[in-house]
Amino acid sequence: MTAVSRRSFIAASAVAAGAAGALGAASADNLNQIGKTPHTNFAVNVEMWFRNLPFLERIEQVARLGFSGFEFWPWRGKDIEAIASKCKELRLAPVQFTAWGFRPGMNDPKNRDMIVPEIEAACETAKRLGSELLCVVAGDNVPGMTQQEMHAVVIEHLKMAADVAEKAGVTLMLEAMNGRVDHKGHCLYTTPEAAAIIRGVGSPHVKIMHDLYHRQISEGDLHGHITEHFNDIVYYQVADHPGRHEPGTGEICYASVFQHMHNLGYRGWVGLECVPKGDPVDAARAVAKTDVW
Repeated sequence: MTAVSRRSFIAASAVAAGAAGALGAASADNLNQIGKTPHTNFAVNVEMWFRNLPFLERIEQVARLGFSGFEFWPWRGKDIEAIASKCKELRLAPVQFTAWGFRPGMNDPKNRDMIVPEIEAACETAKRLGSELLCVVAGDNVPGMTQQEMHAVVIEHLKMAADVAEKAGVTLMLEAMNGRVDHKGHCLYTTPEAAAIIRGVGSPHVKIMHDLYHRQISEGDLHGHITEHFNDIVYYQVADHPGRHEPGTGEICYASVFQHMHNLGYRGWVGLECVPKGDPVDAARAVAKTDVW
């Protein structure tokens, strides 16, 4: 696991505290301690949290709540130098972002010539930010291709991307989705299929991003799949189901899941890719409760 340790980052800062009013009327008592959980290293997804704020102010709110890291989606269209400066100012880790999204599909042979240049650009961005993890998505179904054919193309393209990632010292993370609620028509839905692709690539620089929201919807048995594929997983994301809100709002017993991950030896980051159901402060406190056992 190459993810940066949270011990290297101190969350509280005067700048973040100065932005305290942005979260509404919730109590300000000990806000900068909420994210300092004892077992699990949470990274707030700033695409889904604090959506009413400009991007850099979202990062300030992450620090204000005491979290040590955050994640985001596409890097293109964002002011990378400003993000890097804000992270240095607040001592926050930009843990991971998306290097290759849904479109154009990594599963489409027509996109072969785009793979290396795009992954190189993402790796250069990762270097500027100090990130060591990059998300990649397989893509939606390609007309006329079987799932087996599309997965074979993903393997071929990830082999090319792995060579770039290895030189840059980063790890690419393949994420499987769910097709019942969010991503109908996608080409990759299960943990075993993602693991088969990873084995086909055969690189330590290509692993699995295990999104437990998608996994609950697609296959369930979170403990079992985490155990079976533990060595292939380098990062987790969470949201409860139904609703895709913070842990504690749905059917998943996240305290049990986090304890299971911890007992297996996982000490990496867990991305909060969920939409707060109400006040983000309340959502952050709900997340903290799942780390108590």
